[in-house]
Amino acid sequence: MLSSVLLRNARSFSTVARPAAAAAAAAASAAATKVPTTKLYINGEFVESQTKEWIDVHNPATQEVVTRVPVATQAEMQAATAAAAAAYKTWKKTSPIQRQGIMLKLQHLVRANMGDIARSITIEQGKTLADADGDVLRGLQVVEHACSIPSLLLGDTLGSLSADLDTYTYREPIGVCAGITPFNFPAMIPLWMFPLAIACGNTYVLKPSERNPTAAMKLVSLAAEAGVPKGVLNVIHGSIDSVNYICDAPEIRAISFVGSDRAGLHIYSRGSANGKRVQANNGAKNHGIIMPDANKEHTLNSLVGAAFGAAGQRCMALSTAVFVGEARKWIPELIERSRELKVGSGLDSATQVGPLISPQAKKRVLSLIQSGVDEGAKLLLDGRDVTVPGFEKGNFVGPTILADVTPSMKCYKEEIFGPVLVCLSAETLDDAIQIINNNPYGNGTAIFTNNGAIARKFTNEVDAGQIGINVPIPVPLPMFSFTGSRKSFFGDLNFYGKAGVQFYTQLKTVTSLWKETDATTRAAAVSMPTMR
Repeated sequence: MLSSVLLRNARSFSTVARPAAAAAAAAASAAATKVPTTKLYINGEFVESQTKEWIDVHNPATQEVVTRVPVATQAEMQAATAAAAAAYKTWKKTSPIQRQGIMLKLQHLVRANMGDIARSITIEQGKTLADADGDVLRGLQVVEHACSIPSLLLGDTLGSLSADLDTYTYREPIGVCAGITPFNFPAMIPLWMFPLAIACGNTYVLKPSERNPTAAMKLVSLAAEAGVPKGVLNVIHGSIDSVNYICDAPEIRAISFVGSDRAGLHIYSRGSANGKRVQANNGAKNHGIIMPDANKEHTLNSLVGAAFGAAGQRCMALSTAVFVGEARKWIPELIERSRELKVGSGLDSATQVGPLISPQAKKRVLSLIQSGVDEGAKLLLDGRDVTVPGFEKGNFVGPTILADVTPSMKCYKEEIFGPVLVCLSAETLDDAIQIINNNPYGNGTAIFTNNGAIARKFTNEVDAGQIGINVPIPVPLPMFSFTGSRKSFFGDLNFYGKAGVQFYTQLKTVTSLWKETDATTRAAAVSMPTMR
């Protein structure tokens, strides 16, 4: 059951631990070519793993092995958790002002090192340097928000409920927390998690994606430089076993996860069954509704960017366009703008669409494109045969557009996670809303219109976590929260913002009675106390 769940995960766990013989051969090959290894980070030290199982990380534009990731041993994972549990005893007692100071230093260091972090993302994940910069920046904004932690942790008070009686609340950390992050945002998603968690007074065990760990390791190094004490932040690596360890370890009180819906359901179910808090952002099928009255130039440019940026490997990619009424006449212009995008290595400043993360991801995307053709969709723009000179081994798929798609088709029902836009038609706004609400996913959606009444109706009636009005990718800034819903999110409290603070803390309520008469009266009261 577990293997079938995680092996199908399109984002986080497709690389599994290799057999011992293959691992030994890989180790010998790596030694011969001097491929660097990714370290664990335990109790303030970067540690070389003693594992016999390793996972190769490839540059998706060249297939070059750039690093090898250890499948952490049970003892190593236990050491990371033990370090976090020990550090929590003192870290939870630190002042929010002290933790704020560390966050201020961290945001400065991340900003100063954005270029270096972004380059590592491009090499291991494939996205363009400009997009990788955005990856780091959107995570940095959460760190900047965590700098307000003294205000974010403010409680409530109500004095004089009764004579000499006061009640107040405050927030406390919950303990050791853990994060499991995906390949598509190797800087942003870790920064959604560990800075806010440790700013709230928790300690942390992070498991980055085994496909591109370097950005996360750079961020951890910067956190140490900023003053995060030993044991407060730890990093383990691996695949299935490390995920299950996080779900089961009794010291871990809460789990944050971003990835596919199958893996998210597994983590949510297993973690919750073990009494842990879990927040899991999962799969998506984000719709863009195009009304005939929309600004055509803005709409078409938005669709191209949101569908094909990052090679479609975004959980908020606008992968599905629903053209209402006469708006379908814009499709030929949409094709021409999409055709102009340059496909290539993310290190080339002229590139607009980089490679997919792996050959397996490319194979899956090509299969879903073909399924659409087989089921009757019209392939209006075919990016399947793209070749990039000098990068012939790259996992490239060019912008692809399928039209006349229906909700019954596989290419609509599954999250493609590639540079593919599927186009549907609807006669009315009500029909378009029904299409969205019948889809099981509820991550985000957008509408393009110049009519305020239409925008209000759409906002009120559509069932999705994030809604954009003439905004193609409505990911909220960190003073709000990332609010995916339905199958796209499992849990009660969303990422970052107020909900993130609530997830990483528990509310304590104190009712205190200091009777003025107690200074002189010795008679005990045995009846139930009341508040009047």
